Amino acid sequence: MQQLEFFEIPSPCIGVCEANNRGYCKGCFRSRDERLYWLKLSEADKRQVLRLCQQRKARVLRAKQAALQADNPVAEEPEQPNMFD
Repeated sequence: MQQLEFFEIPSPCIGVCEANNRGYCKGCFRSRDERLYWLKLSEADKRQVLRLCQQRKARVLRAKQAALQADNPVAEEPEQPNMFD
């Protein structure tokens, strides 16, 4: 059973329009072809592109978080001795 679509899927563009080192837009995380052919894609293909963009964004955010943690490791507090032994 296929769900009816009542609304057009809008472009995820946020106006950054700069490619990263892997060729994906730094703003919306679409590839060059995904940006170029957005208006020609079917609604199902647009949904797939949006899923891919979410995955790419999550991967970039995880990499940034890991880099921040590597640059600024949180000092572990020394374990306090158990005073009841």
